[in-house]
Amino acid sequence: MDYSKYSENHLDVVIKDRIALVTMNRPEKRNAVDGLLHDGLERIFRDLGTDPDIGAIVLTGAGSAFCSGGDFSPGSDGAQGGSTLNIMRGPKFLIQGFANCEAPLIAAVNGPAVGLGASVALMCDVIYMADTAWIGDTHVNMGLVAGDGGAVIWPLLIGPNRAKEYLMSGKRVGAEEAERIGLVNHVVPADKLLEEATGFAKTLAAGPAAAIRWTKMAINRHVWQSINLVLEMSLSTEGLSTHTLDHKEGVLAFQQKRDPKFTGE
Repeated sequence: MDYSKYSENHLDVVIKDRIALVTMNRPEKRNAVDGLLHDGLERIFRDLGTDPDIGAIVLTGAGSAFCSGGDFSPGSDGAQGGSTLNIMRGPKFLIQGFANCEAPLIAAVNGPAVGLGASVALMCDVIYMADTAWIGDTHVNMGLVAGDGGAVIWPLLIGPNRAKEYLMSGKRVGAEEAERIGLVNHVVPADKLLEEATGFAKTLAAGPAAAIRWTKMAINRHVWQSINLVLEMSLSTEGLSTHTLDHKEGVLAFQQKRDPKFTGE
């Protein structure tokens, strides 16, 4: 299959030795997710995950960031551009796409993974993180509910109480703490990140494909239970939170590069 079409969605795909290296490629925006990148992330893992020539996938970001979340810069179409229906449809398809991907999916978190970017990293099967990186679901800092996957995956990885601590505060989690609490699998030196992540991907790609994939899909029933229980509720309340004055203040403060002044309205 020709994956070059995904370059239109800011996704570069390089295939070597049955490993697909997928790079989110908007380095000038710290790989912030606009409508095009969102659409690509919704579709690409269905294609790669069912490709018999792909044994494993590594996902990373170009430049200094893994993914800085939804694009709230002036003039952006936002992470879910398009129709009102797509505000629910797109985020749901993205999270479901990660859970449905048959091939092992390895995150190589090379820099900050923020907001939606944190969900993209944590929905992968195994997460390698550079020792210089950090992760955080910062939706609340924009006056938003952590609705695009955060409420699904954080409690599964670190338990409800810790998840509430981080999601309600929007605080950053450094690499060392992320590994300590079980949010990510491995923290490695930044200059060894791709080597380590790709090395593990090669191990899986050389293994018994059916056994590995079906083991993953069986374990993912736990993830699906959380998706079915939580996702539509969290997306709905995130949609409601976009209409608050606090969200408008959060976006304005972000664009003006200052601290927001929330009023609870």
